[in-house]
Amino acid sequence: MIRCADNMHNLARYLIFFQYIGTRYRGATKVPSHQHDRKGVQDHLEDAIRRLRPNNPVSLSVSSRTDSGVHALSNSAHFDLQRMKDKPPFTEDVLVEALNYHLRTEQIRVTHAHRVPDNFHARHRAQSRTYIYRIALGFSKQSLLPLTDCELCWNLSNMELDVEAMHKAAAMLVGTHDFSSFRAISTDTPFKSPVKTLDVVDIQPGSSFASAHFHREIPFWELKFQSRSFLYKQVRRMTGALVAVGQRRLSVPQLRDIMEARDSLIYPKCLAAPANGLFLARVDYREEGKQVRQNRFSKAPTSQLSFNTEKNIVCIRRQEMYSRIMLLGTLQA
Repeated sequence: MIRCADNMHNLARYLIFFQYIGTRYRGATKVPSHQHDRKGVQDHLEDAIRRLRPNNPVSLSVSSRTDSGVHALSNSAHFDLQRMKDKPPFTEDVLVEALNYHLRTEQIRVTHAHRVPDNFHARHRAQSRTYIYRIALGFSKQSLLPLTDCELCWNLSNMELDVEAMHKAAAMLVGTHDFSSFRAISTDTPFKSPVKTLDVVDIQPGSSFASAHFHREIPFWELKFQSRSFLYKQVRRMTGALVAVGQRRLSVPQLRDIMEARDSLIYPKCLAAPANGLFLARVDYREEGKQVRQNRFSKAPTSQLSFNTEKNIVCIRRQEMYSRIMLLGTLQA
């Protein structure tokens, strides 16, 4: 369809960053109409945009797909919006406030928005994605966890993990490899290369969201994964394998054999980590030619954006503890 330039002068493309507690949603992206027993996060975001009464069809492009039950501290998406009656485009702050007003009954929050060029694409332009997986030790039942951590971590009855062995296994995953053994079969499988480059696989102590107010100390560990992109359920499968190494149910050589087999069917059944402990923590962008100027990002309300002049990378970095963010989201449900 050819658009008349005179009628599109107030059309604006926005890049938004948003977070959600994924327990009640069927993943990040749109759900087919015949499966609307539970909507995806995208469905609710598009509903909120439609309530702004745009003059153009609403179509959101989400940068990172997350599975049902997976959470996000910062996902991103772009969309076009043209206001009716030749009204000027919304400012970023007004857009964020308006969208959150219409999302107030959902566990979804838009954290900030930016005007971007009309050829900007949230998924294609993303340079890296960072996931965090939270593990709580010493709890055989999820119901024993603090309310602020229930459904937001993987609870294990183990009091300890062999973290040294897990670090050795994690080091084996870093770099460029064929990760066929760590992807689940999906309709996209024949069309996507299994070769991915993992820039970071790290294991560090974590903490409960209620650490200062719970009657007992809870040992937490956080697994961090960073790459430009991931295969379907790759992070959950890698997490499950690393935890199995930590529980001494799987040795580092056995994990190497699984990876070198390059066969998704060789991955042990029931080993993948559950969805509820996984968070998409960050999506980073590189802006070539400074198409999005640094000062455009100077007023982000909940994040500070750093600009690396050597690589010309604009990064969204969390400055506040995400424990407070998730606690607030839980209590506002």
